Amino acid sequence: MKKVLGLGIIVLFLLINNETVVFADEMQIQEEIIYNILVDRYNNGDYQRDEQVDIDNPTSYHGGDLQGIIAKLDVLEEIGVTMISLSPLMANAEGGYHGYWIEDFYSIEEQFGTMDDLNQLIKEAHDHGIKVVLEFVTNYVASSHPFLEDAGKKDWMTESTEISPDWMADVAVLNLENPDVVAYLVDLAEYWMEETELDGFKLQAVDQAPISFLEQFTTQLKAMRPDFYLLGDILFTDENNSQMMGKTELDAIENQVLHDAMSDVFAQQDQSVEDIYNRWESNGKQDGLLYIDDFYEERFTQKFAANGRNALTAWKLALTYMYTTPGTPTLLQGTELPMYGANAAESQRLVPFNSGDSKLKEFHDRISSLRSQFPVLQYGDFSLVGSSDSMSVFKRTLDDVTMYIAINNGSESAYVDIAGIDPGMQLTGYLGDNLVRESENGEYRIGLARESAEVYSIGPDTGVNWAFISFVIGIFLLFVASIIYLSWRGKRRK
Repeated sequence: MKKVLGLGIIVLFLLINNETVVFADEMQIQEEIIYNILVDRYNNGDYQRDEQVDIDNPTSYHGGDLQGIIAKLDVLEEIGVTMISLSPLMANAEGGYHGYWIEDFYSIEEQFGTMDDLNQLIKEAHDHGIKVVLEFVTNYVASSHPFLEDAGKKDWMTESTEISPDWMADVAVLNLENPDVVAYLVDLAEYWMEETELDGFKLQAVDQAPISFLEQFTTQLKAMRPDFYLLGDILFTDENNSQMMGKTELDAIENQVLHDAMSDVFAQQDQSVEDIYNRWESNGKQDGLLYIDDFYEERFTQKFAANGRNALTAWKLALTYMYTTPGTPTLLQGTELPMYGANAAESQRLVPFNSGDSKLKEFHDRISSLRSQFPVLQYGDFSLVGSSDSMSVFKRTLDDVTMYIAINNGSESAYVDIAGIDPGMQLTGYLGDNLVRESENGEYRIGLARESAEVYSIGPDTGVNWAFISFVIGIFLLFVASIIYLSWRGKRRK
């Protein structure tokens, strides 16, 4: 219901300003809003599978499963999620809650559920308008995998000295330059594509795979299903992102540079929002998968709380930038509450659904609805219009549609004057219902209170809407008259 109301409000604004609502028949990656789920640490929906569960041990299973995700699909739909990305589901060695200690690529870890549970999740997610992507591990197997005991597969493995994150101490590395390994992984991918209605894979640790392998693997998968999403997870560095995007069929890769920039700027007030834009520009204007939180580090909420920032305020600023800048917004489970976590163990704990801020969830709904209904916020050209102290104004343009995004990360009110807008127009805000009209010198002054954000569309200056005001006054007077009449009738009966 909240989602419907949010969409209704935006459509009403569009109709008032004579804007056209555009709905895409087939969504592209820029139109998605992704929610990353660590299956074991999300929600426990089937307590009959809890033999290995020990929530007091950060390295044990905590009970999250596929049924637990099904139970929360309504919540995910309400905050605007269009795709969930699941951590690896394949059968793991004992204690492999994260999914990276794979012993059997062709079966589901029994702690998470069954193939029937996965297909039920996919079907019900699709009924909610949500796609399902599975993290697909190509680089690693558990050190206990049968491959390591097979004399005929000795050349399937290669050496690695990496032991961080912690799970890497118990894995063996696949030789992705071996044609037999490549053929095995392609067959494996085809199996999961045929046995389920998955919408895509997120390839784990693409930065650790040879680009030649990624090129061959992604090309073959896209040949099977051109509409099948192929996303890239970064383990250590995204320095080769542009090369991977240029030579492979990957749809998007995690943007580590923007992750660092957004996290640092919005973690404390009076940091320049322009710094994020400058990092994006100096990094070749790469977009990709935009994220602020990661399972293996301090949560963003924990980070800004240490600086005295209010959770609702900080997240509104960060989400506004992430949902209106080029790229695909990606949320970590629990962001909508928001969750705290000082380290990986705390960031990965089960999501405390009984806590949270309803106003933050409402903002998720509002900003996601806004992004979904304006293609210019997904595909438009992006530029910096101006900055003043810690406030910046950005512009997105697609064909003949232009929108402005203003974010004030400062501790004081600020404004930026905008030129280049046709005379006789007005800027209408959708987050705070702000209105900006032309000044005497022909400019448009966008002013914001401290720590606030706004997204504007452009339309003709309608002046005071006397027809609407008259309608509201008429309704009010009719209501007052009804009360007076009912009161008079009551007195007469007495």
